[in-house]
Amino acid sequence: MSKRILFTGGGSAGHVSVNMALIPRFIDMGWDVKYMGSKQGIEAELINKLGNVEYISISTGKLRRYFDWENIKDPVRVTKGIIQAYQYIREMKPDVVFSKGGFVSVPVIIGARLNRVPIIIHESDITPGLANKISMPFASKICVTFPETAEHAKDNKTVHVGAVIREELMRGSVIRGLTLCDFTRSKPVIVVMGGSLGSQRMNEILRRNLHHITTKFQVVHICGKGQMDPSYHYREYKQFEYIHDELADILAIADLVISRAGSNSIFEFLALKKPMLLIPLSKEASRGDQILNAQSFKSAGYCEVLLEEEMHDDTFLMAINDVFEQRPDMMERMSKSGSNDAINKVVELIKSISK
Repeated sequence: MSKRILFTGGGSAGHVSVNMALIPRFIDMGWDVKYMGSKQGIEAELINKLGNVEYISISTGKLRRYFDWENIKDPVRVTKGIIQAYQYIREMKPDVVFSKGGFVSVPVIIGARLNRVPIIIHESDITPGLANKISMPFASKICVTFPETAEHAKDNKTVHVGAVIREELMRGSVIRGLTLCDFTRSKPVIVVMGGSLGSQRMNEILRRNLHHITTKFQVVHICGKGQMDPSYHYREYKQFEYIHDELADILAIADLVISRAGSNSIFEFLALKKPMLLIPLSKEASRGDQILNAQSFKSAGYCEVLLEEEMHDDTFLMAINDVFEQRPDMMERMSKSGSNDAINKVVELIKSISK
């Protein structure tokens, strides 16, 4: 009888990408692979595209750090999700549950613990998110990207594995990328992405300065769902709401990347040796994890950092030019960052826990 694994995690693409890197490995090994997430979250969209993984949706609430009237309803939704997860896991009897975090993972983690199923959690950032903080006491092991994360976990549960990189990103084609964007090799390419949900401020400042930027660069703009603006017509500008299958090809043509500072994304850019301008989420909009991620990469010489509260037209344009001028040095430092075997480490850990 084949082994069974249940993946969970969602709310943003960053809470799904590690799972998507691991899932093909377990399918190839003959495991029965299923995924549990919210009904309408981005995880449902991404996992359903795989085509060969059963997706189970459950009720979930959002773990907010601020007041919202929805906070009154969310405990009911979370409780319902725990009951649904518990019942499904009892029937499925997975050998292990692997969680990437996000608010949808909490009911799944609790449901697995009530069924005495081993749980492995993955934390990408230096400081754990709220969902993972809640889930950590229930976990058998906690995989971390940064060694410093171990300070935030009790007991001896943490395993430093490094960054899990999707293997398909390493197989991008420059020719396919240029064709998709109708670009040429005449100018360097900037890829701008504000995360799966997009960034209104980044979108606005980029578009406001396109007349300057496109004199020197071609720009691929992944602007987020519902944030396309067809009024901008530049030969050197191509915009998408979101890119999945073609992302490897888009990154293959990138000479530099402008991005938020989510851990999964920036480690993927590092693996691809793409110099970065990082614009981390501010402390007002997050717990400050992206600022720590960005500072770590800047210290290593992989990027420049532009804080959102310091971002205006002049500093934005200046930062782009600074990164472009530093490209050779950044790429050399990236090439010395060492190889990463995180996927194999995580796969072996899962196999050992599931015995």
